[in-house]
This record gives sequence, C-alpha cells and structure tokens, in this order.
Amino acid sequence: MKKLAALILLAGATCGAFAQMSPVGTWQSIDDKTGEAKALIRIFDQGGKLVGQIVKSLKKDAKPDAVCDECRDERKGKPIQGLEIIRGAEKDPGEDVWEHGKILDPENGKEYRLRLAPIDGGRKLQVRGYIGPFYRTQTWVRVQ
Repeated sequence: MKKLAALILLAGATCGAFAQMSPVGTWQSIDDKTGEAKALIRIFDQGGKLVGQIVKSLKKDAKPDAVCDECRDERKGKPIQGLEIIRGAEKDPGEDVWEHGKILDPENGKEYRLRLAPIDGGRKLQVRGYIGPFYRTQTWVRVQ
C-alpha cells in the first residue's frame, strides 16, 4: 500500500513537472532594460492557441484606471488591466516552443511576432518579439 501511494505521488509530481513546460499560467514580466517587474500576465489556452492578458500592472507609477492610448486596433482606449496582449501562439510539434502569434507592447501600441519558450524547468518563460529579422527578448518568472 505504501508503494502504491508513493507511486501515485511520484506520477502526480511528474505530471506537474510536464505541465510546467507550458506557458499556461501566471507570469511576472520583467523589463529587459531596467530589470524591474512590469506586470502580472495570465496566459491561457483558448482552443489550442494561447492568449495572454495583463492581470495587474506592477510599475511604480501605474494608474489603476490606465488605458491603452497607444493601441492601434480595437484595444485602443481599453483598460490596461485585463488587456489582451498575447494572441494566437501555437505549439510547435515536437518542441516546447509556441510561435505564430502576436504580442502587443501597450507602451507603444506596436504588435510583434511572438515566440514563447519555457526555460529553467518551466520556472521562467523566454518571451521574444520580432519585427523582421530584429527581436527583443524578455525573461518572465512564473508566479506560483
């Protein structure tokens, strides 16, 4: 009986480890220039594609009623809290990488091609935005 209980616990821990190699969850975004926490982002699966929303701004000068003034699409004027900034990322077969989506920078209103890759056993998320051959990478930290 003890062996069975230990096996069940081990299987559960293993499944949890595999689940962590997904971008699904809540992340603290870190500014790649200043190293400061910017926001809490919740990423979830919506019909096989990933979507991410700002849960809360963590910037020191954040206003609770802030809106996306720089957005250029239907998100213009929408509250920053709850704003959808990740759309359409899909898992690449055979790799722990999600691509083919877009990420919005609400500070400048620009959308970038997106690549998400869990690293450090799923405790961190490499978030890369592309325009043409140029890219910028941030490392986000999973919130437990």
